[in-house]
Amino acid sequence: MTGLWQENVDKIQTLLSKVSFRDKNCRELGADVGFSSWKELSCEVRNSGRTIYLIGNGASASMAGHFAADLAKNARIHAQVFFDISLITALANDISYEEIFSEPLRWKGKKGDMLVAISSSGKSPNVLNAAETAQRLNLNVVTLSAMSPENPLRNLGDINVYVSAETYGLAETCHTALLHRWMASVEIY
Repeated sequence: MTGLWQENVDKIQTLLSKVSFRDKNCRELGADVGFSSWKELSCEVRNSGRTIYLIGNGASASMAGHFAADLAKNARIHAQVFFDISLITALANDISYEEIFSEPLRWKGKKGDMLVAISSSGKSPNVLNAAETAQRLNLNVVTLSAMSPENPLRNLGDINVYVSAETYGLAETCHTALLHRWMASVEIY
């Protein structure tokens, strides 16, 4: 059993060491520049009293909620998620599930805010729609995706973070590690 565990650890380490940060023009930034740019945008949000919106489905929604709480508590950045069950079901029923994130962004999103869009597959229609809406509203967009390097989410952000993980478990593990690294860069003590 030890060998299987070490293989998993080695796989995660390899995936994280090869993480891709690209800008909106698909230019590779490298991890250090990518994290630095993400930190700078986040600090601008904090300093201007703007909001960071975080979205995702399933485990990615859990990550969105976790990091929204950490941003508020540890970084003093106003952060918001859109997963109140009444809101989700009303929007899904009255408009469509594909608009559950886009519609609230249309109501609340303002230039200078940030959207952090998390999708392991990079193909979730509701996440893709929200990223496109955020771009139209002049929000800064950061995407986290995995699975296929051609996934459409990977081209929708100002900063696009991609992990070449082929399973949801590996993608989610790596996304959590990347989000924690971002959080550590913007925390205030």
